[in-house]
Amino acid sequence: MARCLALVALLLLGLVANASAAAADAPFVVAHKKVSLSRPKPGVERVAVSLDLYNQGSATAYDVSINDDSWPTEAFELVTGEKSKTLERLDPGATASHTYVLETKTQGRFQGSPAIITYRVPTKTALQEAYSTPIFPLDILAERPPEKKFEWAKDEVQALEFLMIVVKFLLSHGCHFDMRELSI
Repeated sequence: MARCLALVALLLLGLVANASAAAADAPFVVAHKKVSLSRPKPGVERVAVSLDLYNQGSATAYDVSINDDSWPTEAFELVTGEKSKTLERLDPGATASHTYVLETKTQGRFQGSPAIITYRVPTKTALQEAYSTPIFPLDILAERPPEKKFEWAKDEVQALEFLMIVVKFLLSHGCHFDMRELSI
């Protein structure tokens, strides 16, 4: 029985090694989808979409096609770029980026789907398919609290006010010091 289990384990190990050797000489396309929101004017939201592709495999991917049709046309209007793109090839270790901008006047929550990437591998007849990372749900035209751009300045002013109080206290109590003698 132990000998039979050892033979099965050896057979499985051989199959795994064979599969990993075959997969080692293939493209492995990874795609990252990013979105940023901006408001060019009241009641309008711009959605900048960026797709970054990486070939982490050891072979070239051919006829790489990016398709990101998850944006409903009744709510999102294409402003610049295209939602799809085709690359002739993506070599091992290479990267490629694709960007486009949408605009909407429709308020609400939107959950986008991952982009679909298809590519051809010379050793296989079927197209290979990969998916980008998903995006977090977007709150389109939602009320946002105002940015606190100068919050750090308020803290610095408070620290300086404290130092001024300490210096005034020391000077009012007869403490005199030469600034050249202080080392910071």
